Amino acid sequence: MEFKLFKQMLRRILLVTFTAAVLACSAAPKPQQLVDGIANIKPDEQQSLVAKEVVTLIENYNYKKIQLNDSISSVILDRYIKALDPSKYYFLASDIKEFEQFRNSLDDDLRNGDLSAPFYIFNVYLKRYNEWIAFSLQNVKTKFDLNTNDKYVYDREKLPWAASRTSLNEIWQKRLKYEMINLQIAGTSEAKNIETLTKRYQSQKSQVAKVNNQDVFQTLMDAFTESIDPHTNYFNPTNATAFNEDMARSFDGIGARLMVENEVVKISEVIPGGPAFKSKQLNAGDRIVAVAQGNKEFEDIIGWRIDNSVSKIKGPRGTTVRLKVIPAGQDLSSKPVIIALVREKIVMEEQSAKKSVKTIQSNGKAYKIGIITVPAFYADFKAASAGDKNYKSTTRDVRLLIDSLKSRDKVDAIMMDLRSNGGGSLVEAIDLTGLFIDRGPVVQVKDMRGRIDVSQDTNPGVSWDGPFAVMVDRLSASASEIFAGAIQDYGRGIILGTQTYGKGTVQSSIDLNKLLNPSMLQRLASLINKTAVVKGETAPEAPQLGQINLTMAKFYRVNGSSTQHKGVMPDIVFPSIYPLDKIGEDTEKSALPWDVIPRSNFNPVADLSPLKTELVNRHKARMEKSTDYKLLVQDIEDMQKRDKETSIILNQAKLKAERDSLEAKSLERTNLIRTSRGLAPLKKGEKVKKEETYDFIEDESLKVIVDMIEMKKA
Repeated sequence: MEFKLFKQMLRRILLVTFTAAVLACSAAPKPQQLVDGIANIKPDEQQSLVAKEVVTLIENYNYKKIQLNDSISSVILDRYIKALDPSKYYFLASDIKEFEQFRNSLDDDLRNGDLSAPFYIFNVYLKRYNEWIAFSLQNVKTKFDLNTNDKYVYDREKLPWAASRTSLNEIWQKRLKYEMINLQIAGTSEAKNIETLTKRYQSQKSQVAKVNNQDVFQTLMDAFTESIDPHTNYFNPTNATAFNEDMARSFDGIGARLMVENEVVKISEVIPGGPAFKSKQLNAGDRIVAVAQGNKEFEDIIGWRIDNSVSKIKGPRGTTVRLKVIPAGQDLSSKPVIIALVREKIVMEEQSAKKSVKTIQSNGKAYKIGIITVPAFYADFKAASAGDKNYKSTTRDVRLLIDSLKSRDKVDAIMMDLRSNGGGSLVEAIDLTGLFIDRGPVVQVKDMRGRIDVSQDTNPGVSWDGPFAVMVDRLSASASEIFAGAIQDYGRGIILGTQTYGKGTVQSSIDLNKLLNPSMLQRLASLINKTAVVKGETAPEAPQLGQINLTMAKFYRVNGSSTQHKGVMPDIVFPSIYPLDKIGEDTEKSALPWDVIPRSNFNPVADLSPLKTELVNRHKARMEKSTDYKLLVQDIEDMQKRDKETSIILNQAKLKAERDSLEAKSLERTNLIRTSRGLAPLKKGEKVKKEETYDFIEDESLKVIVDMIEMKKA
């Protein structure tokens, strides 16, 4: 009900601004024209309207209650330029100086739907990028002296912009030389290396020629929304579809993963169970050269962007798509095979929750631990709202896995692996917690008006009441932190790993098309159609405005503490392989602060404090003797040292010697670990067998769980 009221309020605002938006679209200032044959990409009417809508949404409904001003305009400009050229390879100092005229005007431009300034900046970038490709192709056959002690600065973020074309050419020359040295070290011939680089630059030239105004607009909107807060995001129509499919872990299509290779769409994987798989006519390596919808004419898709090709191949379930396919191993001049497939709903099982079982020996007894890996908190909301009783969700999948672990595998404990789980559905975080606690509050949510709502698990009973632990790392965020925090606050299990990301904000997904009433959309469609006729183009069937995920609330643990900035601190701490000073909410300048609210009324399952103290002591004792732990710490220190480096020597012999030394050191460390586990040492170039792969953090976490089982029994 509250969301319906929210949409009604927005429609009233947009009704007033719509007419002005359309007028602004038709009379927007034209970007300056560029020369040298480089395309001048321009914004369209939809993008102008979207910019205005997003400003309205942010200024009226973002949690920060922020108004765009000159200060934010300055931040947007800096973020936009950095997004285009983070290492200062393309823009000249004179370009940056020219862009200063826009520093305090982007806020007003976005409010008015005038996108000429950011599109002009992008076109300058595009011109510079094409100049670098042309320079590289002209100089790829240069006879470089590979025995000098020159240095190539690959990270130029903190250096000044190149003052002239000559100085920028010198940077590109060193980059080209570095790429050649890399190929030379691999042992291929100079002629082959020249051929490889030539194809690489020609491919880049081809790809950059396919950049369109949606790409530009997405980059601009990212810079804009992230200047407000890190998690308010606009998605253009293509990205919105991808976001929602990822959340649902399903899509409608033929069931094949696609890639572009030498301008041709290639099947990289056939998804088991889908139409492509069941037809037995498509295989990895096959190339799709044309697509037809039902009985309509074929469209040749050679040279197309991958997203455009995918949009033709995917489509509503139950519809037919015909493909012209060149089987793997055959030349493109071969006669294509025509394959007709009926699209179906494809479920991405490999990206869903899954289980495994590990056995740990301790004190003469074998313990079976079930590991449930959850890559995200997903839910197919569309299927659920349509009444599909078998809709896909994290909680439904995990409940089935727990039942299997209990009845079939007879496990002694369960460990949830949330490492690299960036979150997802808030509802799923609550429901998943409910599998481990018997009713009660899970998370508190405070909206922009300061009102606090306590979200509860209302389902009686639990799916698992035995020993339980949760693994997290620096990339565990949002819904992962809600779940881990609730498990910790209730004393329901042990948290193991590193400090989590610290994303404690709640976003609402808003389909911008649904904010406009049919008459508004019809007027916009009419305007777009008239523009397309003038340009000699085909207008879309309907305007597609995309989606905004708007930060509208903050969530808090049941103990009252926000996870914002601070995240969840584990009970058993491991060294972080991710740099804490570069990854995490507390590294984002526009992030909301940490705060606390009153504790909610909840009853902990147990007080694990005494148990945690002993578990920490046993863990530390093992780490003092652990070769894996010592080498992990050393690897992290080496990685931090390398991360501070910004340049590399352009001397083939010295660079090869450095890399050989690093490889030898890596092999030595690998063999130290293998020896400690009773495995034969590897020889140079020999790869680790799949059955010998080893996750030290997981292994130690399993030992902590066994300690917990034995201590509880004692």
